[in-house]
Amino acid sequence: MKTITWFGFVLGALSAAGEVIWTKPGQTAIFKCQAESYGTLEWLHHGTERIIRVDGRTGQQSKAHSDIVKRSAASETTLTVSSVKEADAGRFTCKVDRRVQEYTLLVVSVPSGVLQVGSTAKLQVKGKSSSTSVVQWKGPDGHLTDSETIQLNPVALSHNGTWECLFTLDKVTHKKSLEIKVEVPAPETAAPLPSQKSKDCHNCVTNPQPKETPLLQELSWWVWVALGVGCLVVILLIVFVIVLCVRIRRRKRKYQRRQNGQQPLKPRQFCQCNRPTAAAKPQQGRRREKPLALPRQPLLME
Repeated sequence: MKTITWFGFVLGALSAAGEVIWTKPGQTAIFKCQAESYGTLEWLHHGTERIIRVDGRTGQQSKAHSDIVKRSAASETTLTVSSVKEADAGRFTCKVDRRVQEYTLLVVSVPSGVLQVGSTAKLQVKGKSSSTSVVQWKGPDGHLTDSETIQLNPVALSHNGTWECLFTLDKVTHKKSLEIKVEVPAPETAAPLPSQKSKDCHNCVTNPQPKETPLLQELSWWVWVALGVGCLVVILLIVFVIVLCVRIRRRKRKYQRRQNGQQPLKPRQFCQCNRPTAAAKPQQGRRREKPLALPRQPLLME
C-alpha cells in the first residue's frame, strides 16, 4: 500500500503541475509519458480528443481522424507531433491504464530576422489551458504586460534586446527567453537641392533660346552634288591606279621571262680523271705496207 500511495502521489503532482513544453510554429514537439509497462496507453488532446491508443500487449495502434493525428507518431511511451501549428497549443493528456499525466504545449510566435524602427511586429503565445494559468511578457526594460499578445506598433529601439515569456500554472512559473533585434533603417539619399543658378533662371522655360542650326543643314544642294561628284572621281582614280599597277607587273614578268630564255647555255664541265691515254687505233681503209725484203747475201763456195 505504501508503494501504491507513493506512486499515486507522484502522478498526482504531475497531474496538478504538469509539464510545460515550448515550441514555435513549424517545429516538432515531443511528449514523454512516465510509464515502464502498461496494458493500454492513450494520448488525448484538449482532454477529450483522442490522438492515438496503443495496446501494450500486442503493440497495435488505433488512431482517430483529425489534422493533428496525421502529424503525430507514437513510439512506446513517446508522442511526437511534427509541423506544429498554433491550433495544436493547449493541454495534452497521457492515460496509462487508469493513471493520468498532463502536459501543456505553448506555441510562441515572434518575428524572425531584424526589425526596422517604425515598422510593426507582434509577439504572441498560445496554450493557456485553464483560468488559473497566467501569461506575461517582460520587455528588455523590465516592464511586465499581462497578455498573450503584444503589439509593437511602431517598433522602437527600446524593444531591442531579450524578451521573456512567463507562463504561470498552479503557482509554478515557467520562462522562455527570446531575442528581438531592432535597427535603424539606412537613410535614403536625398535629391540634390536646386542651385542658385537654376532658381534665378525661372524664365528659361518661358523664353527658350533659339537652337543653333547645324552647319550641314545650311549647305545648298549644289554643294552636295559637288561633293558626290568629287567622291566618284576619287574612286575612279583609285581603280585606274590599281589596274595600271597590275598591268605593269604583268609586263615586267613577261620581259624577265624573255631575257632568261635568250641567255646562252653554259658549257658543261666534266670530271677529268688521271688515266694513261689509250693506244691509237690503226686507221681503217689504209692497207698495211709490207716490210721491205732484205737483200740476199751470196753463198760462199768452199
